Amino acid sequence: MANTRTAPSGTPTNVSQKHNQGGIGESTLRPDGTLKVTGEFAYSSDMWHEDMLWGQTLRSPVAHAEIASIDISEALAVPGVYSVLTYADLPAAMKNYGLEIQDTPVLADGRVRHHGEPVALVAADHPETARRAAAKIKIDYRELPVVTDEASALAPDAPLLHPGRDDHHAGHVPHPNVVHRQPIVRGDVEEARKRADVIVEGEYTFGMQDQAFLGPESGLAVPSEDGGVDLYVATQWLHSDLRQIAPVLGLPEEKVRMTLSGVGGAFGGREDISMQIHACLLALATNKPVKMVYNRFESFFGHVHRHPAKLYYEHGATKDGKLTHLKCRIVLDGGAYASASPAVVGNASSLSVGPYVVEDVDIEAIALYTNNPPCGAMRGFGAVQACFAYEAQMDKLAARLGMDPVEFRQLNAMEQGTIMPTGQVVDSPAPVAELLRRVKARPLPPERQWESAGESADVRALPGGLSNTTHGEGVVRGVGYAVGIKNVGFSEGFDDYSTARVVLSVVNGEAVAMVHTAMAEVGQGGVTVHAQIARTELGVTHVTIHPADTQVGSAGSTSASRQTYMTGGAVKNTCEAVREKVLEIGRRKNGSYHPAWATAELLLEGGKVVTDGGEVLADIAELLEGEDAIDIELEFRHRPTAAFDLVTGQGDGHVQYTFAAHRAVVEVDTELGLVKVVELACAQDVGKALNPLSVVGQIQGGTIQGLGVAVMEEIIVDPKTAKVRNPSFTDYLIPTILDTPSIPVDYLELADPNAPYGLRGLGEAPTLSSTPAVLAAIRAATGLELNKTPIRPEALTGTL
Repeated sequence: MANTRTAPSGTPTNVSQKHNQGGIGESTLRPDGTLKVTGEFAYSSDMWHEDMLWGQTLRSPVAHAEIASIDISEALAVPGVYSVLTYADLPAAMKNYGLEIQDTPVLADGRVRHHGEPVALVAADHPETARRAAAKIKIDYRELPVVTDEASALAPDAPLLHPGRDDHHAGHVPHPNVVHRQPIVRGDVEEARKRADVIVEGEYTFGMQDQAFLGPESGLAVPSEDGGVDLYVATQWLHSDLRQIAPVLGLPEEKVRMTLSGVGGAFGGREDISMQIHACLLALATNKPVKMVYNRFESFFGHVHRHPAKLYYEHGATKDGKLTHLKCRIVLDGGAYASASPAVVGNASSLSVGPYVVEDVDIEAIALYTNNPPCGAMRGFGAVQACFAYEAQMDKLAARLGMDPVEFRQLNAMEQGTIMPTGQVVDSPAPVAELLRRVKARPLPPERQWESAGESADVRALPGGLSNTTHGEGVVRGVGYAVGIKNVGFSEGFDDYSTARVVLSVVNGEAVAMVHTAMAEVGQGGVTVHAQIARTELGVTHVTIHPADTQVGSAGSTSASRQTYMTGGAVKNTCEAVREKVLEIGRRKNGSYHPAWATAELLLEGGKVVTDGGEVLADIAELLEGEDAIDIELEFRHRPTAAFDLVTGQGDGHVQYTFAAHRAVVEVDTELGLVKVVELACAQDVGKALNPLSVVGQIQGGTIQGLGVAVMEEIIVDPKTAKVRNPSFTDYLIPTILDTPSIPVDYLELADPNAPYGLRGLGEAPTLSSTPAVLAAIRAATGLELNKTPIRPEALTGTL
């Protein structure tokens, strides 16, 4: 693999990896990897406590209704039931929660606003008993008209989902059913339109995608003797949960102690509260440990999803292929509660132009309150929907101009120094044109491989696969390209920081480091990278990772591609402080014996203190003998960002940008509407590959999630009732190994001088461009316009 390497400022030099085995740049194995693939890893749903009860949630069967009455008497009479709770039983004045806007009731407050909203809780001595008791709760629902789209949400007589709003967005939106609005205006679109020789328009529809993590929502709440509660839970952000949980329990934060348990995937779906508060309420009400585990059906109602969207785009270009302007409007369906919708709007608007130079733009993005399921964070966070639309536009423009679609993109590609539509300068490498060149230059896989295989032909290579529906008749190949831009980290002035505690001590005559953070390990491999950083910076072999909990400062969310940058940066900075303490001890103890202690640049390598010339001055363990353990906890912050102006959208809103490009090769049975994705090649700039194996795995995983929403994944919501039609993996389809194509990966290492080790957050970017690349390839094979995801067979056969 050909990688471009540029050493970032601040990177430790002269660190010999032959001495610090398992440090950064190596593909060290994950400590949890073997346990997970052998089934021995303990997930949150595996937790057990003596004498524990089981919690169950009763959810609304309708999407919008007033609750006239609730009768829990029959449920309480069920043997084995210890407690039944409703809104009336909540113990504190604060009865709502939310990531940014506290608009979500812990339990329905006399009105339900979406299908599956929690209404009551039951604790019983057996999960089946709890389910049977919940089913006996009698609720009189008085159904109300549902709001399901922009027209019904913004109509003059539209029901208001949250009347009397007083949140900080309420004064800046055109209608109370708009959660947030972000315009971006730069240049003069009307004048730029006059310079365009070609103008193309498009209306695009992006379906509601589920995170589809395999481990359902689950946790264990244990009441404590001090009147507080210990919560063991699978989540993405311990301290954010804590800030939402404590007020509704009526407890100070120090009495709510949280520990991360095994997480079976997240992708944004665990950034919001699910069962955390409910389990704690039941534990405190019964004074017994309470475990809650959602089944798959309930999981679909227990977390937010990716925002479905309508996107309206207009681009202009000159006859020589230069973009003149962009005018777009993005409408995101946020569902019943705000969740992360305001931040998703900021991302969708600020990244809606894509990785291209367009000087004149008029952009508007809004998120709506509706009675559809709540939507919030999911991998790609607003940039996915925009990428789908602007990449379709690039193909339309290239076709109208008679240009190669890759060359057209390269002609307009941004680079370092480009000014974003928000006025922010891209001040680190932006190798958009190079990424496109790499995916295009890759050899194409052989066509119609099932024919060349003869008798050994594998039907899995055909569209339809093992269903054996086609033998190659009507199969046409298509090739498509796409490239995307994603921000890294929290934006728009948010105080984004992470904390790390590092302890260096002597154990059995050897220096051992312990790293303690609150980072949620959700499968991204952060615990692996933290150990690698500690080995690199401290020159030790043995590193232990303390379980993540709230007894250390916040690590922020495992989202926004930020954890390696932020918590990795915190571990690096704290290790550097520990290293300086080691050297201080060495100077105090040995400084008079060797002048290098005072004059040389000293490093920790292979358990030794060495000069930059490789001379060994001392053994680290021997230096620390008789000393207290070095124990340091520090915070790390990235450079500040600013909020986008509410009128013009101008502002340095993002800390870092990351880029990925894809080439999709598909074979389509145009008669049956079946699609086989043969290859989905990716090129991405990662800044610095701290763990190359994990880098490739993250890129391939993100690519597959983008493939899923291109051809199969969508939560279907009835437009008349706002009820979810397919809350199961039987009806909500996700790619399996049989759907997964070859995914060759080429990554660049062009350092960002502002980031730790020069790295870039990388987990989200491949999710952006894989979807439009697959759609472009299907369009190339069929000649159809295809402006909606996912593409279903009936859309290809004309039987829709």
